[in-house]
Amino acid sequence: MKKKIVKAFTLVEMLVVLLIISVLILLFVPNLAKQKETVKNTGNSAVVKVVNSQAELYKLDHTDDVTLAKLVSNGNITQKQADTYNEYYTKNTTETRDIAN
Repeated sequence: MKKKIVKAFTLVEMLVVLLIISVLILLFVPNLAKQKETVKNTGNSAVVKVVNSQAELYKLDHTDDVTLAKLVSNGNITQKQADTYNEYYTKNTTETRDIAN
């Protein structure tokens, strides 16, 4: 009887491929986590700019001091934007807030 020769990957070749894939994953996953935090911080700073511009518009129409609560109650900003504003200044303590709670 003739032996059939079957072409296939050996176990060692499969292990080498899995090792290479594992090393690549270990290199890229921490970098992706850093990028996610950078994107979130950039988005939060954009929300801060929106809230500040809404506060300036509020000052043009009203004589009293502007607060986040007044902006939310007037519908100028959403509660989520106010929370993001507070979160941004909680993380970035070196910057000064323009609007009180």
